[in-house]
Amino acid sequence: MTFATVEGKLVKSGGMVVKNVAGLDMGKLMIGSFGTLAAIALVNFKLQPMPQVERLFLLTFDTLDAAIAGRDRILNSVLQPASIDLLNPAAAQILGWTGHVLAVQAGGNALVIERYERELRQIGSLRVADVADFTAIQEFTPWYLATFEKGAVVRISCTLSQIGEVMQAVHAPIVARAGTGICYAYFNSAEAAEAVSSARKAIIEFAPEAQKAELNLWPAPGPDFELMKRIKHMLDPEHLLNRGRLYRQI
Repeated sequence: MTFATVEGKLVKSGGMVVKNVAGLDMGKLMIGSFGTLAAIALVNFKLQPMPQVERLFLLTFDTLDAAIAGRDRILNSVLQPASIDLLNPAAAQILGWTGHVLAVQAGGNALVIERYERELRQIGSLRVADVADFTAIQEFTPWYLATFEKGAVVRISCTLSQIGEVMQAVHAPIVARAGTGICYAYFNSAEAAEAVSSARKAIIEFAPEAQKAELNLWPAPGPDFELMKRIKHMLDPEHLLNRGRLYRQI
């Protein structure tokens, strides 16, 4: 990555190898700073060829515990899916499905896809999704916000083992990135979203524009907030870049 500081300096970070960081990872710092530290000018990405075949498999479970156990079996297997999403019954019902649904996206050649289907059938009730199902999951958030004028989305970060607890505690449609620990909860009102955000120390990622100024979009900063402020002062002492973008304080 190459980024430009407010002083007009171009700074390079990282290199063209997998492990190249000693100390502070400036690339990750810049990405997580929401443009409050510098302007990203150039980024190098590692590219991989598109898979020959892509398939979305839908596994249906009667209980949340069974769905989590199915997720764990996949993660502990030799399978390496592109994504694993877990929909609670409220989210699944919106898409016309029932129960707790584990959506597994796989890619590879035909033999690899056949293996996915064979092994996933041993985990739960399996259905091979069609193009409409694929699109429905990928576009769930924009569809929800377009359908519900006052809709809001809360992003709850947790460990993989905590996904079940989040889904039990939050009474709303939820789509969880079950392989990373990110849960998206959907609400018909910004007030309901703010209540959950405050209780879970989560981020309101989407809310009606007219209400954003009144909402507490960010959770309370953690103990590393003082370090964030020192880094901000070091790179942008006049607070010129995206003022107030991070926690409304940086």
